Amino acid sequence: MLKIAVIGSGAIGGYYGGKLAAAGSDVHFLMRGDLSEARRYGLRIRGPGEDIHISKINCYSSTKEIGPCDLVLIAVKATSNTEILDLVPPLLHEQTTLLTLQNGLGNEEFLAKHFGAQRVLGGLCFVCLTRPSRTKVQRYDYGHIVIGEYGRASQPRTHAVAVEFKSAGVTCSVTEDLALEHWRKLVWNIPFNGLSILAGGADTAAILEDKDLRRATIALMEETIAAANQCGFALTPDVLEEQIKRTETMGKYKPSTLLDWEAGRPLEIEAIWGEPLRRASAAGTQMPRLEIVYALLRALDGARRTS
Repeated sequence: MLKIAVIGSGAIGGYYGGKLAAAGSDVHFLMRGDLSEARRYGLRIRGPGEDIHISKINCYSSTKEIGPCDLVLIAVKATSNTEILDLVPPLLHEQTTLLTLQNGLGNEEFLAKHFGAQRVLGGLCFVCLTRPSRTKVQRYDYGHIVIGEYGRASQPRTHAVAVEFKSAGVTCSVTEDLALEHWRKLVWNIPFNGLSILAGGADTAAILEDKDLRRATIALMEETIAAANQCGFALTPDVLEEQIKRTETMGKYKPSTLLDWEAGRPLEIEAIWGEPLRRASAAGTQMPRLEIVYALLRALDGARRTS
């Protein structure tokens, strides 16, 4: 049995770590806040077709208490990556695998630089979640995950991790091109996460129902698809239609970045908007709409931090 650590026990870490724990996996959660509530009430996951309660969860205030693990799920926000430098080392043994479930570009590179590229896998979570409290995770739609090796074709361990998720009832597939899948997800993240804030707190339904916001969403999607292709990742125009149809089933969903904004937390501006913009520019293509969204989000975030 794999010993699994979860760094970042918010909605993403709580959901996937909780599903694994409920299925009998050996899961250990890093929770750096007050642990008493989690230890008293456990963890509950609710969503369409599931109501899971893990009455006793293994939770700790430091990774030193957890010790070396076989698999580490990294679910902190990309804005907290520098903290990973101190959190990960106590979890490592010679064969430890690091699976980042973070948004945007650059996270696998960060882990590879500091802990070795051979350890790194990336995961893309296609799920609508909120965390009403420290001990509750609410799923509204989807839940599947796509994983892949950083800079390599899939390995036996990649498929072993996928089996671990599948055994926990999580739909999990393995990709042979992780970077391509990152750009595919950015086709959704760039417009919806950005416009939800710039439109004054609009949820996904409100964005699609407003003709001007819908037009802006489609334009940002087209620009992202073109940039992906220029960077060498072949995305076809039908990705746009698929993303719109998928979003229409979500109802009034608030993207994760909007929730961060409303809670006063730092925004993952560089990972979701800045890094794609820089990579597109390096590949010789311009993203004028993304430039505007990036500049506005940086200005808003900066103004709030200095106020």
